[in-house]
Amino acid sequence: MLTRVPGLLFGGDYNPEQWPEEVWAEDVRLMREAGINLVTVAVFSWSRLEPRRGAYDFGWLDRVLGLLHAEGVAADLATATATPPPWLVREHPEVMPVDAGGTRLEFGSRQGYCPSSPVWREHTVRLARAMATRYGGHPALAMWHVGNEYADHTLECFCPVSAAHFRRWLAARYGDADGLNAAWGTSCWGQHYTSLDQVEPPRRAPGPLNPAQTLDWRRFCSDALLECFALERDALREITPEVPVTTNFMSLLHGLDYWKWAAEEDLVSDDAYPDPADPGAHVATALSYDLMRSLKNRPWLLLESAPSAVSWREVNAPKPPGVMRLHSLQAVAHGSDGAMFFQWRQAKYGPEKFHSALLPHGGTETRTWRETVRLGRDLRALGEVAGSATTAEVALVLGWDSWWGLQAPESMPSNRLDLKKMLLAWYAPLHAAGIAVDLVPPGRDLSGYRLVIAPNLYLCTEEQAAALAAAPGRLVVGPFSGVVDAADQVHAGGAPGPLRDLLGVAVEEFWPLPDGARQEVVLHGGERATASTWAEWITPLDAEPLARYAGGDLDGRPAVVRRGRATYVSCLLDDVTPVLRAELAAAGVRPVAEVPPGVEAARRGRHLFLLNHTTSPAALTLPAPGTDLLTGRPLRGEITLAARDAVVLRIEGDQ
Repeated sequence: MLTRVPGLLFGGDYNPEQWPEEVWAEDVRLMREAGINLVTVAVFSWSRLEPRRGAYDFGWLDRVLGLLHAEGVAADLATATATPPPWLVREHPEVMPVDAGGTRLEFGSRQGYCPSSPVWREHTVRLARAMATRYGGHPALAMWHVGNEYADHTLECFCPVSAAHFRRWLAARYGDADGLNAAWGTSCWGQHYTSLDQVEPPRRAPGPLNPAQTLDWRRFCSDALLECFALERDALREITPEVPVTTNFMSLLHGLDYWKWAAEEDLVSDDAYPDPADPGAHVATALSYDLMRSLKNRPWLLLESAPSAVSWREVNAPKPPGVMRLHSLQAVAHGSDGAMFFQWRQAKYGPEKFHSALLPHGGTETRTWRETVRLGRDLRALGEVAGSATTAEVALVLGWDSWWGLQAPESMPSNRLDLKKMLLAWYAPLHAAGIAVDLVPPGRDLSGYRLVIAPNLYLCTEEQAAALAAAPGRLVVGPFSGVVDAADQVHAGGAPGPLRDLLGVAVEEFWPLPDGARQEVVLHGGERATASTWAEWITPLDAEPLARYAGGDLDGRPAVVRRGRATYVSCLLDDVTPVLRAELAAAGVRPVAEVPPGVEAARRGRHLFLLNHTTSPAALTLPAPGTDLLTGRPLRGEITLAARDAVVLRIEGDQ
């Protein structure tokens, strides 16, 4: 159980301060009608809770929590530090962030703060302590919610305070200027430092910045925000050690190293907003959900999603009938112990007045409200799923250091390399085939997997290479891997660096492809494929060619090679299915169910989820008989799954 609330969690952000108090009683009555059992409260309430320095007004929140508890609704209680109050900004304008051009941003939106500011940190910790002291024993409290969507609007600050903090971070990493010069390669372009006091953040400069500096800046920015989270968390734990602490992640976010962040929180939670206008959005969403499950290798919580349209895209398409339910069940299928939304009651004003809500402007006589009530019934019916695990035999390797280094600006052979797309290229066919996938950081023990895929490991250390070499299963490594070390310096002898002996190949020259160009590849047996964006001139050292380039300057050169159980793919194939199919067969990996295109299959414990993401009925054969928890019907053999419908099968006799 993730919190003190049994079963699956259902609810959303509740902002009672946006409404007259007489509305609150109606809110909690309707929450009970919908089956809501958890709401997130006080995320943006600092200025209401502390209207002046040290002068608290908790009375309104006391009444809200009392109403919620009386109706059996628990609280994911925020520390209210997502946005500073105006009085703090006016008393200390230095708490606002400065952009790379030197402009200090103004108050008037949300998440406006310098992560390194001691004033900011002091006040957030003080408020967190006040909240824990006031509400630590409140019966409605289920968990603590620190900040909100870290790095959404404020990832970095370039002010003098941040610069000093960056220098302290560098001193802890490298010791002194000599250590930094060696790591950053500052003899290039005359950047040699004689003191760490001379180092500044990577602000705007006349030309390209040192990529090693920008890599360390990305590391620092993630760590600086993590320090902010940890300070509040520690204050909460000191007063309420038994209450779990979370902060909401933002799926596959480039800015924060979620492996490090997840280790610092009790519960992984995530915000996910797939675009209803994109028929394939559920695939990328499933990838991010599998990441959330993998971060702590246990159930997590979808803390925000949209009942229908959002308010921040160029075109905010609504979710068609049934899609809110389908997307919510997808999250549960991939390990979430509930489905939460932004928000409960649709706002009358502000930037999110057109963002959908469980209770829309039109009230209870609306399609969205009817779907809200139905979803509440469904989640109650699935209560036994809570806490169950997912077992995966395939792992995808994802490292933030490598991601940051790969996508450094202005210094790469191609600026078209996108790690998310590279991950999805391998994940999508696995997802379509109904094969469970874990994500793992570089360097982790891989002994539990039959197949490990590293779509890209641009930055690869000796230790990370050793972990891949020690994996007993099959291994696939994608292009432009093993290029640099932890300091972003090219490995001796070039790519694939410490992976050379494992892969049995040398990369003589990178061969990025112009926009729109295609390179043909002929696989073993004569099957043809195409590659775009990237290719390489490689030489097998102790490896067997499995595919060769056809046509162009690479004609006849090896494109895919294998040494023992390890395969190296030197290009970005437009469709990796032929390579993947052979690796899955050799590894003995089987799907959880055979499903037609557009139907998703995922398994948690003894529960098989079948989700039809298409607009047409789909016929399939169940792998075993069982009971559909959503309808109570026994099912076996062939079934027809209606458009945008789902089955959650408790498999008979399977523990």
